[in-house]
Amino acid sequence: MKQVNILGIPFTNIDHVTLVQQLQQHIEQREKSFVATANPEIVMRAHDDSYYMNCLQAASYITADGVGIVKASQLLKNPLPERVTGYDIMMEFLKKANENKYRIYLLGAKEDTLERAVKTINHDYPDIEVAGYRNGYFHWDDPTIAEDIERTKPDIIFVALGAPKQERWIAENFQTFGQGVFICVGGSIDVIAGDVKRAPIKWQNMNLEWLYRLMRQPSRWRRMHALPRFACRVIRQRFGRSS
Repeated sequence: MKQVNILGIPFTNIDHVTLVQQLQQHIEQREKSFVATANPEIVMRAHDDSYYMNCLQAASYITADGVGIVKASQLLKNPLPERVTGYDIMMEFLKKANENKYRIYLLGAKEDTLERAVKTINHDYPDIEVAGYRNGYFHWDDPTIAEDIERTKPDIIFVALGAPKQERWIAENFQTFGQGVFICVGGSIDVIAGDVKRAPIKWQNMNLEWLYRLMRQPSRWRRMHALPRFACRVIRQRFGRSS
């Protein structure tokens, strides 16, 4: 599948609909797959951390979770078709799981948040079987989570540990599993549980979701430092200068 290299990250040149179709094929054929969703902050973290870069590059698909990535691909004359976010993929696959009786597993968030999210999913998608769930507060070397996933054999595993933990956990445990689509979904469980509100559609359509989140969580401003660094590095890549 065609890829777009942005600062060493091989983004998959794919739109939301096509990705969902591809992942459904993996599920039906009992294959395993690893989906990472990356924004400029994640790209810069990987640029500065070779181990994390290796974890990201192990993904089967890396999608543009941020308008900054799409704009960068356009500047590099190799445009990606659109944003494909972890939250949107998760919501689409909750619908698909309900229609096709797929089994899901959730990993991440606080225990009470996770339990509220599971309750919401069971209510809104009654034909989904929740094969299991674990909160995101565990010892990194705890083998029981991977063992539980391998034993229950869910079709889809939503990993909501936040970057860089979610990509690292999947990359380090991926060989353990015989099947399953593993999707990095960041804070999506918090949204489903009702603890966090996503930006209104109008803000999303104006590509200002990042600003809405910053206004609601001013502490995120420190993370915005990655954006000018990312822009400078992409410009250097565009004009063939060392990054």
